Amino acid sequence: MPARPAEASFASPVLNRLENLQSMHLDEYRKLAEVEDRMWYFHALNRRCLHWLERLRPQGLAQLLDAGCGTGGLIKTLQAANPAWQMTGLDFMPLACALARERTGAEIVQGSIAALPFPDESFDAVVSADVVCQVTDGAMALREFFRVVRPGGIVLVNVPAFRWLWSYHDDTCETQHRYTRPELTALFQTAGFMVEFASYENMLPLPLIAARRKLFQPADPTSDVKLYPAPIEAGFAGLAALEFAWQRLGWASPVGSSVFVAGRKPLAASASIRC
Repeated sequence: MPARPAEASFASPVLNRLENLQSMHLDEYRKLAEVEDRMWYFHALNRRCLHWLERLRPQGLAQLLDAGCGTGGLIKTLQAANPAWQMTGLDFMPLACALARERTGAEIVQGSIAALPFPDESFDAVVSADVVCQVTDGAMALREFFRVVRPGGIVLVNVPAFRWLWSYHDDTCETQHRYTRPELTALFQTAGFMVEFASYENMLPLPLIAARRKLFQPADPTSDVKLYPAPIEAGFAGLAALEFAWQRLGWASPVGSSVFVAGRKPLAASASIRC
């Protein structure tokens, strides 16, 4: 997912760099809007989030937050799957917010996942896909998710995995940290959540992803958010579907290019846990 631009001082060279970064981010968001409804990666990610939301929370009316919604692809998927879910999106970038509003019709708020502009216990579930990795203090983001979700509510987080996979893709997206499963699980537990499921993701495509990122880097690298030729998309989609089949049984993947954790806020959660 594209990242928010860095803060700048008033020094001219830094302002020039910020303008370049903002232009790059705008390009990444436009790319995202063009491909996220069709690319294998987003199909797999959205399917995973939908499955665990349906599995872990009761049926019926619910208020859900997509924290770092980008251009709204996940919101569209969840809206189509369950019209009883009232969706709210949040993103740091104004362009992303505008595109998400246009594409989903949902309430979209500009803001940071590290300081959510919502009252305590506003949502029944929070989903954050590939965004916690873009803030310097992931623990603060998890505390904010804990604050705004209701007791018994669900929080789902997906982030990129393993520092050794760092590449041009992370530089373009301004990734701050690539996580291991124990690291992300610890953030959930420290924030006060009970961990319901924790797994690496995209295990089967991992050798191909690693080869692309480490051995066969493009001459003019940007991010890997793009639509690939149909046979490649179909192949990756098939590998992701096979992995999803065993995860539906509750089996975690031991390795992968991403980490996914589903947590639940205890029914007896109190404000003291957030301190």
